[in-house]
Amino acid sequence: MATAADITAMRRAIELAARGLGSTSPNPVVGCVITDAAGATAGEGFHQRAGGPHAEVHALREAGTRARGGTAYVTLEPCNHTGRTGPCAQALIDAGVARVVHAVGDPNPQAAGGADTLRAAGIEVERGLLADEAEAGNIAWLTSVRRGRPYVLWKYAATLDGRIAAADGTSRWITSPESRADVHRLRAEADAVIVGSGTARTDDPQLGARGIEGATQPLRVVVDTAATAVRPGARVLDATAPTLVAVAEDADARHLPEEVVLRLPRAATGLDVAALLAALHEHSVRSVLLEGGPTLAGAFVAAGAVDRVVGYLAPVLLGAGPAALADAGISTIARALRLDVTETVRIGPDLRITAVPTTAPADPTARKGN
Repeated sequence: MATAADITAMRRAIELAARGLGSTSPNPVVGCVITDAAGATAGEGFHQRAGGPHAEVHALREAGTRARGGTAYVTLEPCNHTGRTGPCAQALIDAGVARVVHAVGDPNPQAAGGADTLRAAGIEVERGLLADEAEAGNIAWLTSVRRGRPYVLWKYAATLDGRIAAADGTSRWITSPESRADVHRLRAEADAVIVGSGTARTDDPQLGARGIEGATQPLRVVVDTAATAVRPGARVLDATAPTLVAVAEDADARHLPEEVVLRLPRAATGLDVAALLAALHEHSVRSVLLEGGPTLAGAFVAAGAVDRVVGYLAPVLLGAGPAALADAGISTIARALRLDVTETVRIGPDLRITAVPTTAPADPTARKGN
């Protein structure tokens, strides 16, 4: 049974793991705390970047000889394979730790098995401590492994009556500078940012993460079925970050640099959402921030491909203008996508609401749209 000291150490490991958000993809975020034989903290570490040392290695380096006979608390089962770095299970064995507590098992068949390796070496292994908290912090990577597609967070900003623009089309700025700065934090934590042709045509967005020190810029993706919204000189084509323009297989995209064009099959309307997510997964994208307008958001909801919703609601009323979500294939209240609100926070004068579907989204390969 977990002790208070165990819980404190694992919670610290979860906090450390969060420091890697936005810089470790396509690898997971992982935190590790090592205590010595007397239970005092000897070392801490987190996975800082893909290709770099894993969390356990950082923590073991800091702990040194004090790791012998101690306990390692890790948010994810120690890896059991050699990739760009060596297996962490073996590193823990070599360091002489007596006990390993990990929160979540590794679902990646290429890396799993670390717990068995540790047990075979005579190390006491426990799994499941603060598993829900650790899973929530690593949900993007876990979703990508389990479902074979990126984790999708849909973000929108709206008035209190759900409008994203006025009747004349003006929309800058509905929410506050504080909310807009918070969106840049979301961008910095995502592997890719997606907008649709309407947003690209109307706003000419640059889509970089600004004001975040040390941020890794996300891949910028524009869903432009007919290849008419992104023109030469568009801000999304600048050198800030890589860009992909997703177009239909038969679209004339000769005006775009060949390296940015991503050709995808059409759906009933627009492009196939499942094909888009599969292509992004092949590009090592594990998390997506969907910033597209109501049409694109509706297509993702219809495809069962929204894992989390973050809405910024401003204390403003318009009474007319486009709503945040367009047709999502929901024709009756009985089919409404029900959400569980997980957080409400004041951001300046605005309210940020975070919610997740109460049931797992449908497999996007089973329903198509955009």
